[in-house]
Amino acid sequence: MKKKDQLVRLQKYLSECGVASRRKSEELITDGKVFVNGKRITELGTKVDPSEDTVRVRKKVIRSQEKGIILLNKPRHVISSMSDPEGRPTVADYLTKRYSSYYPVGRLDWDTTGLLILTNDGEMADKLMHPRNQFSRIYHTRVAGVISEKTYKKLEAGVYLDGQLVQCKLKELQVQDDATWLEVIVTEGRNHLVKKIMEKVRHPVQKLKRISHGPFKLGNLQVGQIRHLTEGEYIRYKIKVDKFRPEKNADV
Repeated sequence: MKKKDQLVRLQKYLSECGVASRRKSEELITDGKVFVNGKRITELGTKVDPSEDTVRVRKKVIRSQEKGIILLNKPRHVISSMSDPEGRPTVADYLTKRYSSYYPVGRLDWDTTGLLILTNDGEMADKLMHPRNQFSRIYHTRVAGVISEKTYKKLEAGVYLDGQLVQCKLKELQVQDDATWLEVIVTEGRNHLVKKIMEKVRHPVQKLKRISHGPFKLGNLQVGQIRHLTEGEYIRYKIKVDKFRPEKNADV
């Protein structure tokens, strides 16, 4: 008989093994792509004993491994996923086979550059992505036109997207004849969020780069370069993510 403290929810085990985030792991289960001891599992309440049970996702046997984090300065025209049915370049092209279990924490658009976190730590990925945690994302962007003081005030007060009020913090970096460089801080990772915000005030984005996500910074990492955090760095960042509370976020 298995001891209760040896058992773990299947979706949590998959996430901890770096298969995918907790939410995506749940989708894999309900889609019938996960097997335990040869039996297809579709119930999310299923628990497994990692020391005894054999877990497969499709044909691949899943095993626990050392957790880690990779930082990538994503180039333009690269997909923020591990594969693409259309054969376009993906972030997987920047990883060696050793890190094949790592996956992106959120996404950057096809034409957006900058910081992308990759990890096999599903718990950390979930915390960084979940809207309730309000981890700030900082972007540098060039937008069309010169922005008026009235528009700045409107943006900081918030604009409505899909019926929801979205606020951001702005800092003017440089004004050109027909464009403005801005630093934009948001606390959610909704698809195309910065682009949608600026479209709303008729200053469409021309270039976009993410320079930070939560405690992680792009720093001097060059386009296309990766950096694998040391074990000590990983532990320090994990502590920061675990201890973070939304009310302490002073960025927005």
